[in-house]
Amino acid sequence: MGADYFRLRAAAPAEAGLLTDLVLRSKAAWGYDQTFLDTWREQLRIRPDEVLPRRTVVADRDGTPVGVATLDGRPPYGEIGLLFVDPPDMHHGIGQALYRHVLTEAGRLGFHRLTIDADPHAVAFYRRLGAEPVPGSEPPGPGELVRMQAWPPTPDPSWSAAWTGGPGRPIVVGNAAEFNAQFGGRPRGPDHYSCLAVFGADRPATVLLPMPVDDWWTGHVSEILGWTDTEVISGLADDGRMDAAIGGSPTLTRRIAAGRRQVRPWGWTPGLAAIALCPDDVVRAMRKYESKSKANALFHALAADHPGIAVLDQREITSFRRLKRELAHNGRMVLKRRHGVGGAGTLIVSADTPDLRRQVWDWMYGGALLEEFVEGDPAHRDVTFDAVVAADGWVHPVGTGLMHVETTAYRGVTVGPGVLPDDVARIAGAFGVAVGQALAAAGYRGWYDVDFVATTSGRLTPTEINLRLTGPSAAFHIQAALDRERGGRHIVRTVDQLRLGARLPSAALREHVARLTEHCASLDATLLVTIPTAAFDAAPYLGVALAARTVQAVTDAETAVRQAATALGDIFRDTELSPGDGRTGRTPPASRRPASA
Repeated sequence: MGADYFRLRAAAPAEAGLLTDLVLRSKAAWGYDQTFLDTWREQLRIRPDEVLPRRTVVADRDGTPVGVATLDGRPPYGEIGLLFVDPPDMHHGIGQALYRHVLTEAGRLGFHRLTIDADPHAVAFYRRLGAEPVPGSEPPGPGELVRMQAWPPTPDPSWSAAWTGGPGRPIVVGNAAEFNAQFGGRPRGPDHYSCLAVFGADRPATVLLPMPVDDWWTGHVSEILGWTDTEVISGLADDGRMDAAIGGSPTLTRRIAAGRRQVRPWGWTPGLAAIALCPDDVVRAMRKYESKSKANALFHALAADHPGIAVLDQREITSFRRLKRELAHNGRMVLKRRHGVGGAGTLIVSADTPDLRRQVWDWMYGGALLEEFVEGDPAHRDVTFDAVVAADGWVHPVGTGLMHVETTAYRGVTVGPGVLPDDVARIAGAFGVAVGQALAAAGYRGWYDVDFVATTSGRLTPTEINLRLTGPSAAFHIQAALDRERGGRHIVRTVDQLRLGARLPSAALREHVARLTEHCASLDATLLVTIPTAAFDAAPYLGVALAARTVQAVTDAETAVRQAATALGDIFRDTELSPGDGRTGRTPPASRRPASA
């Protein structure tokens, strides 16, 4: 029997006796003896005059109650007083359906948080659905109840519908490498970073990925984010050239053309824009403001109305001799390509930089940009603001985040309540919206972000605009999905390169992830693998997202997964998983730094 053989309805007072018997049978299923059950009989009794005040709901199968739950108390704080399923009907989704119904109803009625006195045997069930032990609760004795808490689901944010283009479900295209390549160079595989496109929309209908991904990963993502019927089509373009892969497939071309109003790529390229009929103004605006010099000019034009913003002057450098003079006079400086993403187009240099000429020689060709180096506030140096320009030109703020940057390379982000000081978030948000309004006036529609360096004086220095999906966009989409599925407000931290101590084929990777998932759950955190395809590279790594309701829980989970990743070297040795040894049937590709933030 499946999960659709029952329906949920309000309980009737006349059913109180039947429901009490059901509750006692369900309690007995845990193996308690009759003496123990007798001590609980009055506490578990449902009286006729309590059925309506307790907002009692039953799972009904052919007119017979097979599950029951109650929502007790008054907003803003209440309790899941009872949640029991008849033993013959357990393990068919009834308990989960009752739990989600109670939380949804609680949110509708204005409850902010619910407590649960859980049977010890049911703790794993509640944890799996997002509930957590109440902090500071005394450890229960044998047979005693465990005090837990849960949060009603949070409504989808306005930016979600603005991004997807309406009530339908979008088609997401993982073309990160090809997007980057249009500004110089060519796509180079393997394109691991495009895996993040899976998190480029809420409940996508279809995701197209260049590299092949295993079914276990799509199941892992779907289970955590509450997706159903999302189709992931992978292995389309090992060389990262998604335009050619889609254009060469009549089936995909027809699908993209039919859903063009809701095609959401990592970023627009001329080839994909032609297939999906993206307006020319969008592509022109994207190409213009992905330029670091054009972005800097826009920052200068807007800064006068934003006293918390300090814009750096840029100057063009066309010769190595002039660069040497600048460095001798100013010390450390930032050299930028006209285009470049994820740190690939930014270099911190000084007169003492080893082998400086070799490092920057090709940057001089065609001109590079030079800026003052800003040390930044060590507590929150690298700040990002993400937003969506909707089809009508309205700017929908998504949020601010604290990026994790190594030298100039983006490595992840933390988003959520309290991650940044309120004044920093406010300044970034106000200026970021102004940038979005200027982009909208230029014809741009879609996702964008503005990156900043927070100075020690409390001002923000904008550094670039990205007109595409971003690393932080994945974190924001994960946060919105978890807030909806598990309630409350989550803090999400992404780690785009979690270095592994050994190369892992699919089966070993799956076992490793299962252990990490269980351990993170014990720390009241959720683990989500975001980049699974690099685990068998020559320099193996995973991308992961860690989510919890406190920064400390996220930090504890990150420490745990990093330690476990390093410890893999003690379990798997390179000599046992060498290239071409027959265990995977392929030679591991060369590793590659994520190409974009």
